[in-house]
Parts: sequence; C-alpha cells; structure tokens
Amino acid sequence: MRTGFRVLLGLTAAAALTLAGSTAASAETAASASASTWKWGPIHSTDGHATAKGKVVVTQHSFQVRGSLSDTRGKGCSWVILRWQSSGNGKWSSAGYWNCTPGTGTFRKNVGLPLKIKAKVCRGNSSRPTGWCTSWKTIYTQGG
Repeated sequence: MRTGFRVLLGLTAAAALTLAGSTAASAETAASASASTWKWGPIHSTDGHATAKGKVVVTQHSFQVRGSLSDTRGKGCSWVILRWQSSGNGKWSSAGYWNCTPGTGTFRKNVGLPLKIKAKVCRGNSSRPTGWCTSWKTIYTQGG
C-alpha cells in the first residue's frame, strides 16, 4: 500500500513539474511573440465613417504593417495613408490604401527597417483622399 502511494505521489509531482514547465514555456513564447508585434488603432476619420486598425509585425527580413480598413458608408471611399522613415537614410516614404465598399478590407505593406511609422485615415474617392482626415498618428517608433 505504501509503495503504491509513493508511486502515485511521484507521478503527481512529475505531472506538476511538467505542467509548470510547459506553462513557463508558453509564457516565454507569448512574451517573445508580443515583443515582435505592436498593435495600433483604431484610428477614425474625422467624420467617423472610416476606421483603420492593425499591427506592425517583424518579419524575417523587414517590418510589415498589417491592417484592416472599414468603410461604413456606401458613398465615397475610406483611405489609410502610411508614412515611414528609413533607418538607413532617414528619408520618408508613403503608401495609401482605400476601400470603396461598405465593410472591411485588409492591407499589408513591407516598410524595411523603419525608425518611425505613422498613419492617418481619411475619406475620399477611388483616386485620392479628399478630406475628413485625422492628424498623423504614430503607430511604431524604434526603441519605444
């Protein structure tokens, strides 16, 4: 009877240690995953009919801005404009994405190794933003 109890106690202790180890490993994996992803948004146009949100993700060779752009009105289009500053030469680059149908669309943009990334959301037509823009919002800063 005592031998059976010791074996059961030993198995319980081993299971507890295994569970504690896997919980620690899971926490470590989650911490390292969150260290390479920064969430941003939501950012709303000033009229409230366009919304963008997403995350900045470290990929194998660069950073990538991933996001969704929602349009709540059938008339006109929602725009998100991204700007980023290169850590190599300090120059600013930009890209714009639009959604002209009610609902949500997605976008992705590789931005190299940036010092800073900013975004703003506007209303517009299918060729350009025309108004109702937010101010520039910083969505990523190197080291911060």
